[in-house]
Amino acid sequence: MSTLVTGARGKVGQALVGRLHSAGHAVRAASSHPARLTVPTGVETRELVLDRPETFPAALDGVRQVFLYPEPAGIHELIAAAGAAGVEHVVLLSSSSVLAPGAADDPLASHSLKVEQALAASALTCTFLRPDAFASNSFGWAYPIGRSLPVQLAHPDAHIAPIHPDDIADIAYEALTGDLLTGRRLTLTGPESLTFRRQLAVLADAIGREIPVEQITRAEAERQMAAHMPAPMVSSLLDLWEAANHGPATVADTTETLLGRPARTYAQWARENAAAFAGH
Repeated sequence: MSTLVTGARGKVGQALVGRLHSAGHAVRAASSHPARLTVPTGVETRELVLDRPETFPAALDGVRQVFLYPEPAGIHELIAAAGAAGVEHVVLLSSSSVLAPGAADDPLASHSLKVEQALAASALTCTFLRPDAFASNSFGWAYPIGRSLPVQLAHPDAHIAPIHPDDIADIAYEALTGDLLTGRRLTLTGPESLTFRRQLAVLADAIGREIPVEQITRAEAERQMAAHMPAPMVSSLLDLWEAANHGPATVADTTETLLGRPARTYAQWARENAAAFAGH
């Protein structure tokens, strides 16, 4: 029986496919565009589009476990198809935002919460991984940094505890290959609380030059962010960062507490990805 990894083009999914395959586990990678997947030799690929239930049976055939990216569209049909295929366990890449007050009405949190609720109501054994901010969110700063422009932020002193995507992949691997994490709801963070300003200082060390930071108004931040995402999501993020101004972020579960292995730091992520901020 195989493990199906959805969203296998993403950093976490791609890393998880590699870990499972290297350890000798049968793994199948799924994507809405399987031809674009880069997978190790011998790994099966399948099309799986979460709002197209006709893609579910072939993707799930012979699968015992699923690593699932959250998408409310088609989730009830996917659960039904998983049950019919004999799937026993789903590991969901959810979000810590589902724990916030008002999550059901929040455009960001509700996306993952709807999937959690549907899975919790099913007969499947479910493990929910709820990471907080990803270290890789910093790629959003690559354009100004690469052009030696200031990074403009409405809340440069907001605190987060960014998690390295490889730590999420390690925890997902353990959830799929052992019993320690089965059925648990885990809030995941990196090992330290950092402000955005401090993250940029760490990135500056990694690339060997100063990164100027410029504080802007909320209105200006809304204007800039609206070019890339819907207005309700912009408001949700800015509200989140405003609330995070008031003290260090909570450090929750990490690879240290869950797996007994040191958690990767933001500085390690910055060194590994320094080339992305070098400009062109």
